[in-house]
Amino acid sequence: MADTVLSVRGLSVRFETESGAVEAVKGIDLDVDAGETVAIVGESGSGKSQTMMAVMGLLARNGRADGSVRYRGEEILGLPARALNRYRGRKITMIFQEPMTSLDPLYRIGEQIAEPLMRHAGLSRTAARRRAVELLDLVHIPDPERRLAAYPHELSGGQRQRVMIAMALANDPDILIADEPTTALDVTVQARILELLSELKARLGMAIVFITHDLGIVRRFADRTYVMKSGEVVESGATGTLFERPRHDYTRMLIEAEPSGRKSPPPPDSPTVLTAEDVRVVFTRHEGLFGRRRHDLRAVDGVDLTVRRGETVGVVGESGSGKSTLGRALLRLMPAAGLVRYEDRALMPLDRAAMRPLRRHMQLVFQDPFGSLSPRLTAGEIVTEGLLVHEPGLTRAERDRRAAFAFEEVWLDPATRHRFPHEFSGGQRQRIAIARAMILKPALVVLDEPTSALDRSVQKSIVELLRHLQEKHGLAYIFISHDLAVVRALSDEIMVMKSGKVVERGSVEAIFDKPREAYTRELIAAAFLDGRGVHMEAAAGPGL
Repeated sequence: MADTVLSVRGLSVRFETESGAVEAVKGIDLDVDAGETVAIVGESGSGKSQTMMAVMGLLARNGRADGSVRYRGEEILGLPARALNRYRGRKITMIFQEPMTSLDPLYRIGEQIAEPLMRHAGLSRTAARRRAVELLDLVHIPDPERRLAAYPHELSGGQRQRVMIAMALANDPDILIADEPTTALDVTVQARILELLSELKARLGMAIVFITHDLGIVRRFADRTYVMKSGEVVESGATGTLFERPRHDYTRMLIEAEPSGRKSPPPPDSPTVLTAEDVRVVFTRHEGLFGRRRHDLRAVDGVDLTVRRGETVGVVGESGSGKSTLGRALLRLMPAAGLVRYEDRALMPLDRAAMRPLRRHMQLVFQDPFGSLSPRLTAGEIVTEGLLVHEPGLTRAERDRRAAFAFEEVWLDPATRHRFPHEFSGGQRQRIAIARAMILKPALVVLDEPTSALDRSVQKSIVELLRHLQEKHGLAYIFISHDLAVVRALSDEIMVMKSGKVVERGSVEAIFDKPREAYTRELIAAAFLDGRGVHMEAAAGPGL
């Protein structure tokens, strides 16, 4: 008989807002057995995170949960905070998507790991420090004794997530709830975090509840899966069975939502839009007493690149590989050396004033649309910001008409242009960011991780939109991403970067089917954890 550690029955979550009550979760049932991994999947807004926030008693102040949540038979829903803390942080723990916002930037890592040990286990400061070293070693952080003194910003994204896992494991929990713990990580780091969680589950015998929109991870990692849509569980069952024989249309849509197909190649005689030769970006850091010791970091080291009208060059690599720095250097948004030529004009000798009229032809779309859109402006005002600089003679009415047309171009209802950014979904906000670039009729667009924070189904629609706009306007794209499925669907040529250098380049077919470099094979193997869509025998290579 299964040993059920968490039983949820008839759980409902509602939020009181100025416009009335919003039902986020609608009477769901869910069970988690000891030692198993249960995945909760669905698109943003499906209620999957709010389900577990209710279990943990972490709903926002305007939220209310009804129903039953039992931990090993004991009702915990609605307990006062003091009583709930006997379970929360001890027997049931949670890690979140973005560790940088979960870790306090003002406290050292050792202090943050020690706090739950002193609070819940009653350990002395010395004993808590000793246990913190053990936990960092458990999650495979090198030199754990030294890392205790580090601040969060001194660690990589993967290391910060390992610290969060260490904190969650501090008191030997029965259940670890992981809410999108790998979404913001590179594919290789993501693979290592998943391997770590599998190892820890096996070693410690705990159950894991894995909240995600990435079905590739679920297929590999979960024993059972619950599929949520609009606050309801529409399908559940053994993961293998659910993927092989999905019963619900929504489940089938999620499974088929991987970006697919290929873009049309540019005509052979397409003119060159941008050429770069031997591009170098060096950051200088002064260390030691009075900063006497100089250390140069070559973020971009001798990169060549050519992109033609209608062509997409994909740039892939782990965090710190230099791909985003390269994109900004090509647009002259940071100091760099080498040659960069837009059409027939060399950009490096130009000062800020000389660059200004060229800026409208070379646009940048960022990873986080919410962070790059001003919350004080309406969507229409955001989209037309560039027109104030590059076409100052336009009247307000003319700018508004241009905004409406730009909204139509990115498949948004023009009537929504009077709303503010927080009133849009993540995918809609990214369309607004694309519209802001498109309204200036650019020739080149640098897209820096534009789909990494989006659901797979939303990613697929953004890929289709970018293909459509490229074909309609003959745009040249430089597409920067660590998501190889999206890169494959959008690119003509791929450049693989590591430590500031291009280690491999070639057509999509050459990179995915016959990668030459071990680093490229590692990226591909990590990106396609379930083996779909790539020749894994060729991609894995020896030793992977």
